[in-house]
This record gives sequence, C-alpha cells and structure tokens, in this order.
Amino acid sequence: MALLSVLTPVLAVVLCLVIGFMLVRSRETATTSATQGNYVSPETDFRPWVDQDLRDDTEITAKEDEDGDWAESNEEEDLLHVPYSPPHYPEETMLERSKDLYTLMNQRRSVRFISPEPVPREVIDNVIRTAGTAPSGAHTEPWTFVVVSDPETKHQIRRIVEEEEEVNYRQRMGNKWVNDLAKLRTNWIKEYLDVAPYLVLVFKQTYGILPNGKKRTHYYNEISVSISCGILLAALQNVGLVTVTTTPLNCGPQLRLLLKRPANEKLLMLLPVGYPASDATVPDLKRKPLDDIVVHI
Repeated sequence: MALLSVLTPVLAVVLCLVIGFMLVRSRETATTSATQGNYVSPETDFRPWVDQDLRDDTEITAKEDEDGDWAESNEEEDLLHVPYSPPHYPEETMLERSKDLYTLMNQRRSVRFISPEPVPREVIDNVIRTAGTAPSGAHTEPWTFVVVSDPETKHQIRRIVEEEEEVNYRQRMGNKWVNDLAKLRTNWIKEYLDVAPYLVLVFKQTYGILPNGKKRTHYYNEISVSISCGILLAALQNVGLVTVTTTPLNCGPQLRLLLKRPANEKLLMLLPVGYPASDATVPDLKRKPLDDIVVHI
C-alpha cells in the first residue's frame, strides 16, 4: 500500500504528460494538413484539399534551388523604349465605345452546351494571340496555351476530369459547395469535353527556361496568367464563340503528363471552345448593379 501511494502521484504525472503529448501531436498534424493543402472542416470531417496540383513541388524558387542555375537579373540587356501614342478619342466616342463593349461582354455567359460545328483554327490562333497581349510580371509572359482538337486526346482528358470530379463532388467539396452548384445543374459529367471542337488548356509557367538552360524567375505568374485568361474570354466573346471556365481540380499532374508539358508548367484553367449548341440554355442569372461593385472616393 505504501508503494502504491508513492507511485500514484508519479503515474498521474506520467498520464498527464502522455495526454499533453497526444494533444500537441494532434495540433501539429492538423497544422501540417492545412499547410500541405488538406482541409479539416469545423466538424473535424477530414477531406483532402480539392486541388492536389497545389502540392506538386515543381514551383521552385531561387532560394530553394541549390544547383545555382538561376539567371541573374543583370544578364539580360536593358529594353529599348519607343514612343507610344494610342488613339485619343473624343469624350462622346469614348462613352459610345465603353457602352458598346459593355453590351458585348454583358452577353457573355458560361455555356455547357457546345456545338461540334468546326471553328476555323486561325480564329482560335488570333484569340490566343490576343490573350498573349496581357501584362505580366517583368514581361515574363508566363503562359502556355495548349489547344487540343484531336478526338482521342479530348476523350482522354474527359476521362481524367470526370474521374476526379466525381470524387470531388462525392467526397472533397462538401455539402455546401455541392448544394450551391446544384441550382446551376452542374455535376461531374462533362460531355462538352468530347463535343467542343477545341479544348484550350491554360498552363502557368512557374519559372522560365532560358536558351542557355538557366532558369528565369516568373514574378506574379498566377496573377499574370489569370489576367490573360480574362482577355481570352473577352476575345472569344468578340468572335461569337462560347466557353465555360473550368478549373479541373486534382487533374493537373495527370493532364500535364498526358499533354507532355514540362515540370515548370501547372494547369490553371481548361476551356472548351466552340459555337453554342442550337438548343443551348444558361441559368437566368442577374449581375450585381454598379453601385454594389464600385466605390468612388
């Protein structure tokens, strides 16, 4: 009994230490899951993050790279500056042009019913050339547009996307996300990936490769490519083509391998492109009024 009375406080201390250690470990695990791209809901319902491509370690920075093959910024010559004189419109013309562009772009909708009718390749090339006029960090132009028209490759893309999208809808996205999408009548079936005459896959280049093999830093690569995608949507609307902006969650690495893209490229967006189907419909959505989206100071 005397021995038991001596050991009881010791056992209590040991038990407290064990419980404390387990709590610390559980917190570290939750933190690690969040930083590595996993999602833990308030109800402790664990789900992996909805874009595994974010965990792909191809986005190397100069500090992380130990090979010493990053180009110095002063290796490139200064750019020649030339005069710039864009058109200077009278105020009446400016007002008219601004209204015309708004009218055109206000007709833009996400269309999931696309016609298989062929589209001239030159039109697609001009649309992408227009997207390539976007500004980019230090003019690195960190974008690659992969245009797929081959039926077999389109079908392989559809298979990869639908396989992952079903898991996204059933397991990863959560009930609220799925319910918010239900009113748009969208699910993991992506028939338009087979039907659309073109699939445009937009890759961001996390770093560039110079002719001498050295790596070039691409500043603000995701923002730059996102701006380019916005211009791409406007260019498609301008020529009467439609698309639906899709972010193929968890498909990036598989699609990059399928399309034989290098490790410095990450898939940002997938756009099926074509004419709208003759029986196409879209949700009757309303846009926010100007007062809800602008603040003048």
